[in-house]
Amino acid sequence: MIKKRSSWIFLILVFPVLLEGADKTKKAYELIYQDVQLLKKQILQLDKKIERNQEDIKTIMKHLEEILALSRLAQSQQASFKEDQKKIPAQYQILLEKLDSVNSQLSKFSEELMEIKKVSPPTPEEPEQEKEAQPKKTPPPKKETVEEKKEEQTEEEPKPSISPNLSPQEVYNMARSDYLKGNFQLSIDGFKIYIEQFPESPFADNALYWIGECYFSQKDFEKAIEQFNQLILSYPSGDKIPAAYLKKGISFMELEKKEEALSVLKLLISKYPLEEETKIAQQKIKELSLKK
Repeated sequence: MIKKRSSWIFLILVFPVLLEGADKTKKAYELIYQDVQLLKKQILQLDKKIERNQEDIKTIMKHLEEILALSRLAQSQQASFKEDQKKIPAQYQILLEKLDSVNSQLSKFSEELMEIKKVSPPTPEEPEQEKEAQPKKTPPPKKETVEEKKEEQTEEEPKPSISPNLSPQEVYNMARSDYLKGNFQLSIDGFKIYIEQFPESPFADNALYWIGECYFSQKDFEKAIEQFNQLILSYPSGDKIPAAYLKKGISFMELEKKEEALSVLKLLISKYPLEEETKIAQQKIKELSLKK
């Protein structure tokens, strides 16, 4: 009996301890379960974020592909634009020549109209018998001195003179025609008269350029350089400035002034990289680099 009582007492004492241990293990399992559930939720959230990020990456890649396609298109358009821009000077020159021919035809037509308007009735002529009856007076021979001969020679030297009735375009066309025919001195005189009489004309810078071209054609490179310098200083935004730089550099090359030629050609390339003259300038620089 004593043993039974003692065992029961032992069980009574030990049972609460066992119950506490079971409760603690149960709580631990519950906590672990809760943590696992929380981790699952976080993993699900991360999966969703990853999916969203993947979708964002896909959209970004699409945008990048579109941007690349647009950049390629822009590059191709820029290349075609450069090619078209290169063709502009030649087309502009052709248009100028056509305009010159049209203006010359118009000027001839206007001159013919003016002649028709100016036709007046003929003046009465003297009878032929009276003309025949009148003796012809011949002046006595005059002895010419050496000084008088010199004066006559100086007076007979051709001086450029242009009718004041001509329009600016007619004067310009005459000088341009002389240049095309190879009459360079006549062309220089004509363009100088054009600049003096019509300094505000839109073709005044072109006239300066063609004077320089005339000197260049005559191999008078010093005067050509002076003329191109005058054009560059007077009309820095003119359409003939790139060509003036090029011919100025070539003139220095002809005068065997290598450093001056290189500086002028490099300035042309830096200021006008898209002009047709720039390509020629690059070739000339290569030629100069090959020379010792």
